[in-house]
Amino acid sequence: MPGESKLKSLLQLIRFDKPIGTLLLLWPTLWALWIAAGGFPDWDLLLIFTLGTVLMRSAGCIVNDLADRHWDGEVNRTRGRPLVTGAVTVKEARLFFLTLLIAAFVLVLFTNPLTVKLSFGAVALASTYPFMKRYTQLPQLVLGAAFSWGIPMAFAAQTAALPPALWLIYFANLLWTMAYDTKYAMVDRDDDLVVGIKSSAILFGRHDRLIIGILQLAFLGLMVETGVLFGLGAVYYLGLAAAAALCAYHQYLIRDRDPAACFKAFLHNNWVGAVIFAGLALDYTW
Repeated sequence: MPGESKLKSLLQLIRFDKPIGTLLLLWPTLWALWIAAGGFPDWDLLLIFTLGTVLMRSAGCIVNDLADRHWDGEVNRTRGRPLVTGAVTVKEARLFFLTLLIAAFVLVLFTNPLTVKLSFGAVALASTYPFMKRYTQLPQLVLGAAFSWGIPMAFAAQTAALPPALWLIYFANLLWTMAYDTKYAMVDRDDDLVVGIKSSAILFGRHDRLIIGILQLAFLGLMVETGVLFGLGAVYYLGLAAAAALCAYHQYLIRDRDPAACFKAFLHNNWVGAVIFAGLALDYTW
């Protein structure tokens, strides 16, 4: 049926069948909520930020596809996207994007004025990132800033304040995002060079694995310092140790720069976020 086909295309547009982006955005937001609350956060905030993460990631996917619709047809991995095939029109995509933004803004209105103010930064970052691939070799840096913005918002919502120490988590997550999104960019590097899209994978060249390793170490170091400043215990550090082991495994996966292995390494970062969250949650519980 036409209606069912359109719904399927819209769900494809927001990557409903590929939740990895939502999870990578959600984990650091949950870290921040738990740390800000000193344990389990307020139920209403947990619901607001979980739903808000889904909505904002979905909106970000639409902006990305709108920005790249003239290039995606030239890249093997993206040539079947709805805006390329015509399954979704540009007008429909823009309307859907606006609907998602309004829904997310309604959610944030149930928090406090500081969080509402910060939400405008989230929209600006999410809307800007897709266009950075045209102007800078480090669009992953902008993605990191966008994917980390839920951290100050979580602190603002839970505590109505922005303690300076939260920026450790922010910059740690920014570095982690740069690391895993560079692995993702390694998948498309050959196509991107032909099309003219810029990325950190192209910028880093043959030093890509080394720089990813440095980013991973810096990320873990800042997360250790986060534990010190917020008085976290042994279980949290066990979670970080597990995350470090996973990062080492990712280095093994990308050793030959095989696109399929790089994509697997990218997807596997979900477990990095998960084990850190598990360590946090259990540390506060015990």
